[in-house]
Amino acid sequence: MPNYDAHLLSGIVSYPLTVFIAFVLRDYAGIPFTISTFAMVIGYALYVLGADLPDMDHPNALIHRGTKPIVAVAVGSAVFMQSLGSINLGGEPLNVAAAWGVGTLAGVIAWYGFTVIMPKHRGIVHSLLFAAIYGALAFIMVEYGLSMARGEGLYVGFAAFSGYTLHLLLDREVSLV
Repeated sequence: MPNYDAHLLSGIVSYPLTVFIAFVLRDYAGIPFTISTFAMVIGYALYVLGADLPDMDHPNALIHRGTKPIVAVAVGSAVFMQSLGSINLGGEPLNVAAAWGVGTLAGVIAWYGFTVIMPKHRGIVHSLLFAAIYGALAFIMVEYGLSMARGEGLYVGFAAFSGYTLHLLLDREVSLV
């Protein structure tokens, strides 16, 4: 099975083929991709990330170890932001510190919870279903988070899905679920 370097380098070097396929799909199959320069750059990043992302279910994988702190910080920050207006212990310094305390506790729970909720290696995360979920999340991020055009979101979602699928093909384990 390919390792971290092989998955990522495969993503780095195969992206031009994905761009070409997207143009073919747009021009001959009528898929409404908007293949702008910015969409291609975002697509490249998510394509290469996707080329190793299925290994996030392996506790020793670099992508797992890198994803876990990002999830913990994101959860902790979101809980802090939600807690900030609802804690009133006196002055602002105490309220902010207490909200960070609640956020930190949520971050620690997310840290340990991330590994607990991950399915076994080469389980459901190694599937076309998760490739589609990754592509859908990329689309949502681009269209709604970055306020880019729908066609750009479709292209970026396609690129993300394609990079994730590349990993499955390299592992020679493509399953629907």
